[in-house]
Amino acid sequence: MGGTLLQPDNQLSKKRRYQKTLAFLNESINPPAHILDIGTPNALSEEMRQKGYKITSTNGEDLDETTDYIHTVSADCTTAFEIFEHLLNPLGVLKAIRSEKLVASIPLALWFAKAYRNKNDRWDQHFHEFEDWQFDWLLEKGGWEIIRREKWTSPTKINGIRPVLRLFTPRYYIVEARRKK
Repeated sequence: MGGTLLQPDNQLSKKRRYQKTLAFLNESINPPAHILDIGTPNALSEEMRQKGYKITSTNGEDLDETTDYIHTVSADCTTAFEIFEHLLNPLGVLKAIRSEKLVASIPLALWFAKAYRNKNDRWDQHFHEFEDWQFDWLLEKGGWEIIRREKWTSPTKINGIRPVLRLFTPRYYIVEARRKK
């Protein structure tokens, strides 16, 4: 399978994921809220900025090594969209966040597909792929209480058994949480 064959479908899938993510965020966090976005500046954080949010990014620091930067940022909300699966120690990051609100999403572990791995880029791979209950437990251990949650599928226009399964098997899980008192 060549990359060019998959490219248009990947773009549609990413656009759908961004739309769902922004709709979920907009239900309770409104511009011009200041958001600490865990990760590097990207197309989604740029869309958030264009919608009027004030975005501060962690700029790709190795958060497994240090969470010092997170401690310095006071924001209305922290977002982490498809970040925790890349970390060896997501619990340390969750405990370091100073915001009272968190909106985070993860790709769910799928029984019919192995965890994502990019052998050409050591950062672009998943150390964890969670089931929803595992992510809920991680958030609880990190000092967070889930307010609301949502799952969605990630259909593709490729032929095969896995694409058919993706039509009805949730791939993404997003939560809004607040710091426990």
